Amino acid sequence: MAVSMRDLDPAFQGAGQKAGLEIWRIENFRPVPIDKSSYGKFFTGDSYVILKTTASKSGALRHDIHYWLGKDTSQDEAGAAAIKTVELDAALGGRAVQYREMQGHETEKFLSYFKPCIIPQEGGVASGFHHPEAEEFKIRLFVCRGKHVVHVKEVPFARSSLSHDVIFILDTKSKIFQFNGSNSSIQERAKALEVVQYIKDTHHHGKCDVAAIEDGKLMADAETGEFWGFFGGFAPLPRKTANEEDKPAEVVPAKLFSVEKGKAEPVETDSLSRDLLDTNKCYILDCGAEVFVWMGRSTSLEERKTASGAAEDLLRSLDRTRSHVVRVIEGFETVAFRANFVSWPQSTQVAVSEDGRGKVAALLKRQGLNVKGLLKAAPVKEEPKLYIDCTGSLQVWRVNGNEKTLLPASDQSKFYSGDCYIFQYSYPGEDKEDYLIGAWFGKQSLEEERASAVSLANKMVEAMKFLPAQARIYEGSEPIEFFAIFQSFIVFKGGLGDGYKKYIEEKEIPDDTYLDDGVALFRVQGSGPDNMQAIQVEPVSSSLNSSYCYILQSGSTIFMWSGSLTTPEDQELADRQLDIIKPNTQSKAQREGAESEQFWDLLGGKTEYSSQKIGRDAESDPHLFACTFSNGDLKVKEIFNFTQDDLMTEDVFILDCHCDIFVWVGQQVDVKTKTQALTIGEKFLERDFLLEKLSREAPLYVVMEGSEPPFFTRFFTWDSAKSAMHGNSFQRRLAILKNGGTPVLDKPKRRAPVSYGGRSSVVSADKPQQRSRSVSFSPDRVRVRGRSPAFNALAATFENANARNLSTPPPIVKKLYPKSATPDSGNAAPKASAIAALSSTFEQAPREPVAPRTFKAGLATSKPVPESASKEENISDRIETLTIQEDAKEGEVEDDEGLTVYPYERLITTSAEPVTNIDVTKRETYLSSTEFKVKFGMTKDAFYKLPKWKQNKLKMALKLF
Repeated sequence: MAVSMRDLDPAFQGAGQKAGLEIWRIENFRPVPIDKSSYGKFFTGDSYVILKTTASKSGALRHDIHYWLGKDTSQDEAGAAAIKTVELDAALGGRAVQYREMQGHETEKFLSYFKPCIIPQEGGVASGFHHPEAEEFKIRLFVCRGKHVVHVKEVPFARSSLSHDVIFILDTKSKIFQFNGSNSSIQERAKALEVVQYIKDTHHHGKCDVAAIEDGKLMADAETGEFWGFFGGFAPLPRKTANEEDKPAEVVPAKLFSVEKGKAEPVETDSLSRDLLDTNKCYILDCGAEVFVWMGRSTSLEERKTASGAAEDLLRSLDRTRSHVVRVIEGFETVAFRANFVSWPQSTQVAVSEDGRGKVAALLKRQGLNVKGLLKAAPVKEEPKLYIDCTGSLQVWRVNGNEKTLLPASDQSKFYSGDCYIFQYSYPGEDKEDYLIGAWFGKQSLEEERASAVSLANKMVEAMKFLPAQARIYEGSEPIEFFAIFQSFIVFKGGLGDGYKKYIEEKEIPDDTYLDDGVALFRVQGSGPDNMQAIQVEPVSSSLNSSYCYILQSGSTIFMWSGSLTTPEDQELADRQLDIIKPNTQSKAQREGAESEQFWDLLGGKTEYSSQKIGRDAESDPHLFACTFSNGDLKVKEIFNFTQDDLMTEDVFILDCHCDIFVWVGQQVDVKTKTQALTIGEKFLERDFLLEKLSREAPLYVVMEGSEPPFFTRFFTWDSAKSAMHGNSFQRRLAILKNGGTPVLDKPKRRAPVSYGGRSSVVSADKPQQRSRSVSFSPDRVRVRGRSPAFNALAATFENANARNLSTPPPIVKKLYPKSATPDSGNAAPKASAIAALSSTFEQAPREPVAPRTFKAGLATSKPVPESASKEENISDRIETLTIQEDAKEGEVEDDEGLTVYPYERLITTSAEPVTNIDVTKRETYLSSTEFKVKFGMTKDAFYKLPKWKQNKLKMALKLF
């Protein structure tokens, strides 16, 4: 597109340089910027140009331009706004999407910039109107339409304006009334209350009363009588016929027009395809409610202006002036536009090369103007953040037919590609224990077992009253939260399940299940000790990759291959994984380019291989959709510029981040729909509404209202008090409105069952209080056997954190979780505070005991005291439950640290007389200090300062692992 400086208005200098909103009003046919304090205030006699600039995750700036036309604006002013919008797009490089907004018929995207609504005022500048001066208060009546975005229109203050189908707001001097038509939905009523709040804050300075009036409710209360008093008393409302505004937008088959000499000429075709669009022309696509103007990249500014005029003429000739007009540039078409074509290439090669943007920037720079924002912003490089607490407890089951088998602690991070698994993870939430239940599908697993895994996981979620978040994860598409939970994760080839074994036998497929003495190749990947994986791949040289380290085993022979692009940290991860796969073995180092013949022989000879790092799909800018699911058909509607308040408790929503899909289910949703939530998410992946090439195997989460995990809430400015409220959307919003904007909880938040078992205690849907291996460790969780929680609370303050019995070093705890344990947390509380806290436990009234998250496994479990327990409960019983118990039971031996000890021969895994009731993952802690030093060759303090993998290696050698 040829661009000259005379085509660019000076008012647009520097526009679109940073994310945000910019607004100009058309005055004397020229754009004039308005003050930010007046954003959202529109006059019916004026026309406006609105620029919305959004910074994407890639760092690029995206632009949407809207021109808003008041109902009383002149045709010349409206034309000037349309032309100036095209000029602004040219100044921004010709990539913006442009929208025409007619007063009262605005797009939901436009209204989302000014939540909760816009209420245009009478008056204008260019049309000769005068803005109304402050005058005596005037009673006004507004009608509100919309379930997700509210369209507000002032109507005559008369009984005849009222109807049963919509919401009305009566604004009087001392009180605002909301009249809920009997046919209106709860969601519409809740959204209208946001408008009430807006009117209260804007026109009454937050000082007036609010009343909700139900249609059909007679003079039962004073407020209802007061409302009808403004209309001369109550009288039944007549049944009205739908007017023009109530009629749904006309749906017509998409029809394509070519703009020839300023006129729209029909394009004769049986079906629409991308090949019909010529880069040297402009086209009009009429879809009824929406009309698109497509502008080829090689068209001139004048041709684009002419095409916009042709679209306006076409709508006038069809008597459809209220239709939305959207203008798109070749190469930057919207999803709604592309969806009308039978075939549309995923990426059209457009010779952009910073065409418009670069030329315009050069022209402006020559004039001495700031062009900083006209070029693409630098990509933002961020390290992936972890949004889940890793100090929780984990249980894993392998699916075998219609049953599941609990895996022992030593095997719960070892998966087979031919099997399916279910995991349950509990971790400290904001004010309660949170849960994540998920199903993992191996690449070689059977469809029957995948369905069984989902069914079994669903039953676990239902058994816990839908409180846990639910995940469906495919091998090779695991999210970072999954790997962080497992920390060290291994995937072997083949499977152990009966279904897999039977399948390969029937199909006569060779069984490639991993054998300890066979030939196997593992790719090692990850970011650190708390996030590392070993994936078994085909034992051929083409499986190698210069960006990774590999472990090659052939019986007792082990090779450690390091790609040329790997770092010492990568090689350390490979060493750690080798200690788990083949403990107590020595490996032969192989650097890329210096391999031995034996190495290549085991891989069948040397061939070419990749050097490109394997990465999962990047996270894109999130999109929120409201969902309707009926008879297997899914319909969605995008919510623009979404906030937490857009999540309505009666509905199901989908949050699409491209690499992860979340299905959010409100508390008021019926049980049948709750059980279909995973199906809704799978249907969304199948339909791919944004045409973004969604993977059918993308991680899928189901999130229940009130139990939202942090890796979901991070996309919002989250207020947990709102999600914990009870009642429907309207009742909640009304309670907030009457409480001055603060959520009111009419019931205490749900509290999940808590046990003193610390990390190793899990509340399972199958077996409450089932013990499992701890996959990570918090350094301030004191582990002292045989002592009461009260004693440990005091002891934790005085003990040296470095001297505690920690067989597992703590993971790096993210600062995102201030409540999570940190290495210095043991020193944070003064000793005097600890003593005071202990003393207070004897003085306080009985209440439900909540296990401190710093307690480690092995503490005596005490039964919760019901909240309804009488205050007159015998104080001696209270004291008895808190009495500090003896450190050792009768017949047990203690070492000099006061811990129960057992002989080495009874603690080893092959013992003929094994000790019972001990933590089998920490056998070494039961050795006396003297015997520990003899066996390990070092003190306990020195041992626990070693990295976890070295600790495990020493324990394996001594048969204590």
